[in-house]
Order: sequence, then structure tokens, then C-alpha cells
Amino acid sequence: MSGALTTILGRLIRTGKLEVVDPQGQSRVFGDGGAPAIRIRLTDAAAARAIAADPAMTLGEMYMDGRLLVEEGNIFDLLSLLKRNGLRRAATPTMRVRALWRLLAYQLGARLPINRNRGNVAHHYDLDARLFDLFLDDDWQYSCAYFEPRGISLDEAQLAKKRHIAAKLLLQPGQKVLDVGCGWGGLALYLAESTGVDVTGVTLSAEQLAIARSRIAQRNLGDRVRVALTDYVDLGGQYDRIVSVGMFEHVGVANYRRFFSKMAQLLHKEGVMVLHYIGRVKPAYAVNPWVEKYIFPGGYMPALSEVLPAVERAGLLVKDIEIWPMHYAWTLRAWRERFLARKADAVRLYDERFCRMWEFYLAASEASFRHDRLPVVQLQLARHQDAVPFARGYIAAAEAQLKAFEADSPPLPPVTF
Repeated sequence: MSGALTTILGRLIRTGKLEVVDPQGQSRVFGDGGAPAIRIRLTDAAAARAIAADPAMTLGEMYMDGRLLVEEGNIFDLLSLLKRNGLRRAATPTMRVRALWRLLAYQLGARLPINRNRGNVAHHYDLDARLFDLFLDDDWQYSCAYFEPRGISLDEAQLAKKRHIAAKLLLQPGQKVLDVGCGWGGLALYLAESTGVDVTGVTLSAEQLAIARSRIAQRNLGDRVRVALTDYVDLGGQYDRIVSVGMFEHVGVANYRRFFSKMAQLLHKEGVMVLHYIGRVKPAYAVNPWVEKYIFPGGYMPALSEVLPAVERAGLLVKDIEIWPMHYAWTLRAWRERFLARKADAVRLYDERFCRMWEFYLAASEASFRHDRLPVVQLQLARHQDAVPFARGYIAAAEAQLKAFEADSPPLPPVTF
């Protein structure tokens, strides 16, 4: 085994048990021997050297390539063990140089990646739609579910998320609603059906656009729901309500001022906006390079301190801030379990390497939400002080009305693609 990797693991693993088997079959145990016990095998010496040089990038790559095998436990257990033991102690010179470069770019004004490139969106969201059908809920909600109360199913939690957002929007029949980053159209359809509003959705994914339009036609809502392939910066007109779920992470820090200025321009004076996104507890001057390369190019999860100044400069009022600290970990656990249950179908769609990549992505994301204090943030914004009631009791009252609508509604038709 690489001496450098042995040094890193010896410094890192203090609690738990990690057994590493080298290509010759010799094993080395790290940690105090307590639970959990995890055993991995490295298939070649070059894999050990690569991980030692740049674990942030190559740990995922070695797992994708089948050169790092998890023989006891699973990849989530391994990543969780590493994070619990304080992954920062595993920083290598390559990782420090990369972080320094990003910090310099940030302070010199280049900041973090600006994502207006449709190619970045297509990299992830234009994958074969059948892949997402393997693990998402029946409505294809590809964002954090709301497990309130705790213990409900994934489908129930995604419905609770839509209900909670709808309640915060204070919707009335006939209002014009803009859904920025509408995905496959599930939220837009729910809002239109449950409250009688008129919804315009925008996306940069051609695959999502096609499926959303098919769902609108299937449910005979073409007179009240429409979806366009366009960037938010190109929109005009005004809307009574604006909602954006899971899109803001792709805007880029350097674009925040432009984003909120555009939202203020599009929002009616008496309007309300709900912004739902993944955040972090403080700014990060480096992003995960493996995620950047293989999963979400141009993505970034901001701290509130990076978001609120742009909100204020746009003249928007913060009416409510809600933090969900663990809901995405529970969502990702459900997605990962459902994906692995249908892994054979995923292999037929792509191949073994892609499936290991996707499993690593889901496992790494869940481990991050469990151990890195990443929250999901919901901001409720308005232009006028009186646009939202001063007490939050209206949310529960609106949710009760929406539950009554849901109880009388037929089951969702399957997503066709």
C-alpha cells in the first residue's frame, strides 16, 4: 500500500474501524476498532497512489472505475466514516493549491463559476429520463422533500414540500405564477390544479421541457400551464407570484445581483416569491472537484451571507427564512435505496461505471448533509411590507385547505416519456 495513503489514513481515522486490503492481499486496520467496521480493497498500487495525491477527486474516480471495492459496508458507510473523523485532516498539497486558486479568483472578482451555459444543465438534467424514473417519487420531484411529520414516505414528503411552498405563496385563483427552473413540471401542475392559478415555467433542459409539456397535455391544463426553454434573464412581464425550487444552486455567486434584480423586476408590487435552495453555513472558496467534473458543473451552494446582500440591493424584503437541517439527508437516503433496488435497470440504461458514479453521487451527497451541516433554505421575499401576514399561522391554515384538495384528488397519472 502507498506509504502516503497509510500516513493520511493513520492521521485521519481515529474512531471506527477501516480495514484496507492492498493488491497483494495484505491488510492494514485504521481506527480504534469500534463500530462501524468497513473493509475496502484497492485493486492496484496506482489506485492507492492516486487517492493519496488527491482524495477529493480520485476517491470517487477509483470507485467508479472499480479499482476501489467496498467489501464490508457500502460506499455511504465509507464516506460517512471519513467525514465523521474530520475529512479536513486528509487535505493534500494538490487540494490546498486548488483551494488557494479558487480563493484568489473569489477575492479578485472572478468569484465562483457563472452558470448560464445550457451545456452545464444538459450534463445532468438531459440524461435519459428513464434514469430518474428509477428513484424519484411518482411526481418526479428532484429536490429536497419535506418529511413533516418524520417517518412519512418519500411520495408523501414530496407532496408535503409542494403543499408547504404553495401555502407560503398565498395563492388565489387567476394569479399569474412564474416557476423558475420548473423541472418536469410537477410543482407547476400542482399549483394550477390545487389553487386555480396560471403558471409559466422555464427550464434550460430540453428533456425536461418535452416531458413537462407532455404532462400538461395529459392533464388537459394547456390553458393554465405552459413551459418554455429559456433563461430567466430573458423573461419579461410581471407575475403575482414567483417560485424557484432547486435552481438557485446553478446561478453562480457572481450572478446573484442580476438574479434578484430580475426577480424584483418580474414580481408585481404586491407579489410574493419563495426561493428554495441548498445552502451552507459559511462561504466556501472551493467546491468538490469530483462533483464539479462528473455531476453538477458550475454548481455552488451559497451561505446566507452571500445571498442576502443581493436580496437587499434588489429592494426585496425578506418576509420569512426557514431552515431544513436534515430533510435532504433523508431524501437522499430514499433516492439511494430506490436506485440500488433497481440498479440492474440502470446498468441496462448506461453501464456499470455510470451506476457506480451515480451511487457515489447519492452517497456522497447524503454524507454531506448528515455531517457537513448543510441546510436547505426557503426564503420568502416580497416588495411590499404588507404582502405577507405578520404571523405565520396562515401557513398551517393554507396547508389544511390543500390537504382537503389532495384528499379529493385522483392519484397522479404516471409520468410518460
